[in-house]
Amino acid sequence: MPVFLETTAPDFEAQFSALLAAKREEAVDVDDTVAAIIADVRARGDAAVIELTTRFDRLDLTPATLAFTRDEIEAHCATVPEEERIALECAAERIRAYHARQRPEDARWTDAAGAELGWRWGPVAAAGLYVPGGLASYPSSVLMNAIPAQVARVERLVICAPTPEGQVNPLVLLAAKIAGVHTVYRIGGAQAVAAMAYGTETIAPVDKITGPGNAYVAAAKRRVFGRVGIDMIAGPSEILVIADAENDPDWIALDLLSQAEHDESAQSILITTDADFGRAVAAAVDTRLATLQRRAIAGASWRDFGAVIVVQDMVEAARLSDRIAPEHLELCVADPEALFAQIKHAGAVFLGHWTPEAIGDYVGGPNHVLPTARSARFSSGLSVLDFMKRTTVARMTPEALARIGPAAETLAVSESLEAHGLSVRARLDRLNTF
Repeated sequence: MPVFLETTAPDFEAQFSALLAAKREEAVDVDDTVAAIIADVRARGDAAVIELTTRFDRLDLTPATLAFTRDEIEAHCATVPEEERIALECAAERIRAYHARQRPEDARWTDAAGAELGWRWGPVAAAGLYVPGGLASYPSSVLMNAIPAQVARVERLVICAPTPEGQVNPLVLLAAKIAGVHTVYRIGGAQAVAAMAYGTETIAPVDKITGPGNAYVAAAKRRVFGRVGIDMIAGPSEILVIADAENDPDWIALDLLSQAEHDESAQSILITTDADFGRAVAAAVDTRLATLQRRAIAGASWRDFGAVIVVQDMVEAARLSDRIAPEHLELCVADPEALFAQIKHAGAVFLGHWTPEAIGDYVGGPNHVLPTARSARFSSGLSVLDFMKRTTVARMTPEALARIGPAAETLAVSESLEAHGLSVRARLDRLNTF
């Protein structure tokens, strides 16, 4: 059973703090193993990647078969049913249109001192997109990672998607094709991250690595950060639904289960002003769990990490929501805009009764790669900006340097950086000879 909390209870603060502090992932100590894998790939390149793929994925490869050929991709794509192809194309079109609006603009201006200032945006040269294999092989994640990179105009995009025992998800390859990614390596795990970060004889290194993965992939991304950029270290999925009593309990139950079915460590929380409605939703969850295909996973998530919190009003609901800083936040209330105005921390927000979070996973348009584990307090979901860099630019005229140079010289002297100050003073002295 999920926990039931009421803000009026004397021990609420202690119980709510315990809910926030609950550890939802096993602390698997994989760092030493991952360090050894990365060192092996750096030392032996293709040979290490091939041996590790044989060991972990039970798949024998050669340098020539590390990547799918164009013919193989076309053959697998041809097996996708028409309805699924159309759905993927619909999702891609909407994701592309949304992310196109995120492209930033260059800027130049001249300030009051006469200095010309500004910035210029440009894409990273190459990006590697990690796509998990097995049960967690989601073509929607291919679109969510690849399309923002494409909109940013990244010149070279590659995908690493493991195919354990040679099992291929044709939808993943079709999503890659639709997103404009033509190089898909059939490798995964820490060895794939290492190959993308450092390169091998066959795999050219990239500048940024994005995409979710298991504990080994997460540890590898942590270790290669600095050599390359990464998007984030994603934890288990989570959803917070704030709902008043004017909702269908079954709808809200399904919204909660939409995240619970991802992972036994996922978390689904309901905040409501009506205790009876909260109990009705919990009952509806139990009813749906009896027939849900992934009921074992969803049931464990709801039992171990689910919660129903009864608040006195929506002001209190907003305050608790910001403390949770959820990955996904549904506002199923009479005036979602008014409540949204009070919310500061959330990865993605879904307004109103007719906007289930599942729409955001597929065809809404905004990215579904989002901050988890309360990191929405300080970070954002994946966007075009994750694949771009900002370069600042400045140009001093003699007049501008004469105005602001003395202040720079003073600060350099105060920091005991003599050459800094002299580089400015030399120019100021030249000006004084005119």
